[in-house]
Amino acid sequence: MNTTYPIATIGELLGDPARAEILVALLDGCARTAGELAFGANVSAQSASGHLAKLVDGGLLAVRSSGRHRYFSLAGPEVAHALEALGAIATTKPTIHAIRPRANAEMYVARTCYDHLAGRIAVELARTMEEESAIRAGGEYDYELGRRGKEYFAKLGIEVDRLLGLRRSFARQCVDWTERRPHIAGALGAAICARFVAAGWIVPRRDTRAVRITHHGARELRKRFGVTTE
Repeated sequence: MNTTYPIATIGELLGDPARAEILVALLDGCARTAGELAFGANVSAQSASGHLAKLVDGGLLAVRSSGRHRYFSLAGPEVAHALEALGAIATTKPTIHAIRPRANAEMYVARTCYDHLAGRIAVELARTMEEESAIRAGGEYDYELGRRGKEYFAKLGIEVDRLLGLRRSFARQCVDWTERRPHIAGALGAAICARFVAAGWIVPRRDTRAVRITHHGARELRKRFGVTTE
């Protein structure tokens, strides 16, 4: 590993296709066993064990034991944020007329990135919230609470004072890898996603980061934020 420049060390960890597959598989915030990750990355159990050890040692993954099993997850939201940002420069956006497989199309519309929402819906939400002065750009990488923020988020059932008191970043501008524009990450992004799930507006899907927007959710997104789901 390259120890002169830490970013080079991370680059080496991400440079292996199997390790990249493992990290992307964990972007939904769930913890998985080595066997599950080996299957998803299409490598042997022995090979997966070596890759996982490197990712843990490199600070990208965390591991916990439960009974006979060890469960691996991303080391934290900053890792998910970095992976999403790398995706934005590592892929090209299809033209508006491009035909996408259904599963991919759903990922473009709405998906989770660790504990916050990503995709077109999330980008449009960020834009609307900025236009409504709920948030505002705070430098190149962050959002700050806007002049109407407390009242705005209180109506959504989100207590921003509690979020501002957390050690975690309040709100990050996470460049969406499919839209090339920012969505909201950080504590606020996580709170928005959790609120939408609790309200039944979105429902996580199994074995994919794409989320299903319910009929009720589609109505609320259109009424409250002017965001359409089609």
